[in-house]
Formats: sequence, C-alpha cells, structure tokens
Amino acid sequence: MEKQGAALLSVFSNTALVLFKLIAGSIMGSVSVISEAIHSGIDLLASLVAYFSIRQARKPADNDHPFGHGKFENVSGAFEAILIFLAAAMIIYEAIKKIVKGGEVEKIEAGLLVMLISAVVNLFISSKLFKVAKKTDSVALEADAMHLFTDVFTSFGVFLGLVAIKLTHVYIIDPIIAIVVALMIIKASVDLTKKALCDLVDKSLPQSEIEIIENIIRKYSQVTSFHKLRTRKSGDRREIDVHIRMENSTTLIDAHNLCDQIENDIKSALPNSHITIHIEPEDEK
Repeated sequence: MEKQGAALLSVFSNTALVLFKLIAGSIMGSVSVISEAIHSGIDLLASLVAYFSIRQARKPADNDHPFGHGKFENVSGAFEAILIFLAAAMIIYEAIKKIVKGGEVEKIEAGLLVMLISAVVNLFISSKLFKVAKKTDSVALEADAMHLFTDVFTSFGVFLGLVAIKLTHVYIIDPIIAIVVALMIIKASVDLTKKALCDLVDKSLPQSEIEIIENIIRKYSQVTSFHKLRTRKSGDRREIDVHIRMENSTTLIDAHNLCDQIENDIKSALPNSHITIHIEPEDEK
C-alpha cells in the first residue's frame, strides 16, 4: 500500500503542476514554460501508468503468471521512458517553430513564480518517491521519481532563462532553453530504458548481491560446493536458483533443514527473494 500511496501523491502533484504551467505559459506566450507543461503532462501520464502497474504487480501468482506479476513494473518503466522521449520530441518541435516565427515573452513574473514552485514541489515529491522506491525496491516508482527529479533541474533552468530574458530582452533565449530542457529529458529517457530493459531480458542481479548469496552459501560447512547459480529480477522480486552439493552421507532431513537455513539467510539479506535450491551428492558428475 505504501507504493500505491506514493504513486497517487505523484499523480496529484503532477496534475496541479500541469494546470499551473499551461495557464502561465499561455498567458506569457513562452514556449519554454509550455514545454515544461508538456513535460509535466507526460510525467502525469507516467505516474498513472506507474500507479496501475504497481497495483497489477501486487497480484499473487496464478495459472497464467506462475512467477507472479512483478514484471508489470518493468514494462511500466520502459513505457514511461518512451513517453519521456516523445515529450522531448514535441518540445524540440515547438521550440524550432518559435525560433523561426519569433515572438516576445510577456508577464515573465508569472512564469518565474510557477517555475520556482514547480522546482520545490518536484524536489519534495521526488525525494519521497526515491525513499519509498528504495525501501520497496520498486522499478516503477524509481522511474517516476527520476522523471520528477529531472523536472527539478529543467524547471530551475527555465527559471534562470526567464530571468535572463527579463534582464536582456533577448527572446530567442526562450526556445533555446526549451531545447536544452528537451535534451536533458532525452538523457533521462535513455537511462530509464536501459534500466527497465535489463530486468525484462532477465539480466542477472548486481554483482554485489550475487556475492552476498555466494558468501551465505559458503559459510555452511555442510555444503561441499555449489554451481549453476542463476539470478534475475522480476519487478521487486528476486529469483534465485542454485545447485549445492553435500556429502553422500547427509540425510534428507539434514539437507532439507540446511536448505531452509540458507533460504532464510538470503531472504534476510535480500528481501522478497524467491529461492530454488537443487541438492546433489558430492560424487555426482
């Protein structure tokens, strides 16, 4: 429920910011402010996708999804990255039109206020989302937090640009700022795409986590060796599969109890892990 609450908070904040930025941008005739409204609009859509993907990912395993629904969060992250890229393309298009056609920016004070409020709000909300994402290991929330954190820099960048326009009256600064914002958004889109696709294509867990698993297995003297360690991520769930060897004289009860101990240790170190251990006698080829 904590993940869903954080996602809803993002939805509400983005809705308010979209309205404020659109109103201010329209009054001012500023493409940089309107580009920020588009950016927040995409963030709003991304927040909605994150919210519904988190709800879907919480569903238990069923006949059609025997490994659970965790990867809905990864799909959400990839989809959000695509949305961010489309937003950047729209911003660049509008900025180029503004450069070609020209035009002044009016009532700059309104834009300054909206951009400053936007930066502060997004800094607060993104910090909250990052905290919950780290605690719950949520890919969807992390993607949403990254969007909003990017907004902090883009909003502040537009704020500084509007200050420069007010001081210099050089209005071409406005679309140039919008293009810089778009390039920053594209960078965020590429980073998110890489992260989301890693889990979708079943990339192994980070080396630091693999070392934790290996060290836990090695600490038990009853385990003579282990091999075929395979790991992957599905949403916030870790899938771990390993073959361990024991002395031929080990009883079934002892082997079973040892496997339980290993699983409990791994789950304590790496929460939300699903572990499968295959036992083999030491002399098996």
